[in-house]
Amino acid sequence: MTELPAQPVVHEVNTRVWLRETGRRTGRGTGLSDVPKDIWDEIAPAGVDAVWLMGVWERSPQGRAIALDDQALHAAFTEAVEDVGAQDIAGSPYCVRRYEVDTALGGAAGLAAARAELDRRGIGLLLDYVPNHTAPDSPWVHEHPEYFVRGDGEDARRDPLGFLDTGRTVLARGRDPFFPPWPDVVQLNAFDPALRRASTQVLDAIGRACDGVRCDMAMLMMNDVFARTWGERAGAVPEEEFWSEVLAAVHRRHPRLVFVAEAYWDLEFALQQQGFDFCYDKRLYDRLLNASAESVRAHLRADEAYQRRLVRFLENHDEPRAARALSPGHERAAAVLIATLPGATLWHEGQFTGRRVHLPVFLDRRPDELPDPSLRSFHQRLVSGVHRSGMRTGRWQLLDGATWPDNTSGRDLIAMCWTGPAGRFLTVVNLSGHPAQARVRLPWQELGPDTWTLSNLLDSERYERPGVELLESGLYVDLPPWGTHLWSVTSGA
Repeated sequence: MTELPAQPVVHEVNTRVWLRETGRRTGRGTGLSDVPKDIWDEIAPAGVDAVWLMGVWERSPQGRAIALDDQALHAAFTEAVEDVGAQDIAGSPYCVRRYEVDTALGGAAGLAAARAELDRRGIGLLLDYVPNHTAPDSPWVHEHPEYFVRGDGEDARRDPLGFLDTGRTVLARGRDPFFPPWPDVVQLNAFDPALRRASTQVLDAIGRACDGVRCDMAMLMMNDVFARTWGERAGAVPEEEFWSEVLAAVHRRHPRLVFVAEAYWDLEFALQQQGFDFCYDKRLYDRLLNASAESVRAHLRADEAYQRRLVRFLENHDEPRAARALSPGHERAAAVLIATLPGATLWHEGQFTGRRVHLPVFLDRRPDELPDPSLRSFHQRLVSGVHRSGMRTGRWQLLDGATWPDNTSGRDLIAMCWTGPAGRFLTVVNLSGHPAQARVRLPWQELGPDTWTLSNLLDSERYERPGVELLESGLYVDLPPWGTHLWSVTSGA
């Protein structure tokens, strides 16, 4: 097992798409055990601590058939891949039939080979778990109907989109409380004691194959959310939370296994309290894309211990590609920010090279896109530079910038620093499309009368500044639109 660092950098890879493209490059069919070593190096570049192989579990043939007949889905498929065919539609990786590695990917032996390749590089492996629902052809449907939220014949006749008649029983289709039911899955009952024990067993098996687990839509299994969604159909509300019970049991068997929650609705702290190591920071994502620098700053005033257990990202398989959603300058500025914040960091395969097409997870083929060499170089320097610096082993602090009555542009600057055994580091990001100036007050009283060197971690830029100036009036910052500073601050010339 590769033990993940306290604030891991994770690279998400769409496994089927990646293997299909690898096979095209090598000229032969490729499972996880057939990937050449240099291609493993590509998805585990310097600075990455873990690879999330998204979508390795056995997908549902019945779920795929439903997807093939769904006209709305087909429109999304053709928007992403103009000449898409049935052979390109693998079905949803979140419509899991069984937690066994798909034979098309090389089965359990292939996954073991993949883990060994990553482990040799000191890289951890993350896999998916879908707690809320299963495929309609999951063995559990007939073997353990008690695991599911159930209805009756009248429910199936009255609401065929919300309930599935299996021929033996009527099961609710999976859903969250704000959207119509998903047509390709059936709803597990978070309140059922037997389902909780079965979930523990599934996670125990997953935990033997990886170093961390990303739990899909984790907040749907929380007692209050589940009760609001399903009411009396779910039965009595248990005294203990689903995640508190299940994660504690799994951790007794796999104490170092890391759990990541996909989380929304401002429930991140509650899920942390229930045992998750990290939770998605969707609020920061939304603010970085659509809100002001002041709203981002307000978000970052949260307690550092809480922030260290968030997952920062600019895209993932559910969100639009950053290169399409953001201007080039905005994308780079936001990337510098999230790379130097406390917490886990999630990067999506193709993000480093500027892919723009958002691929539905049902597909295992994507269109060819020319990589952006400058964007690739930027991300390589950023991710590896932050890693080599060791800055995130220290203590993080949000800083204030002083502006002037006739120039308040500095309000669009986000300034922060790290202090620890690896040294002193300063990040300043202009989250606006106009120039911004401010004086950033530094917290390092030991600067004193010495001269200090500011060295840019992304290039060879260097400046010298008197410690007295940095302490008394602050570091003068003048950044162009979407400009950034990423400094190592050291004593002497």
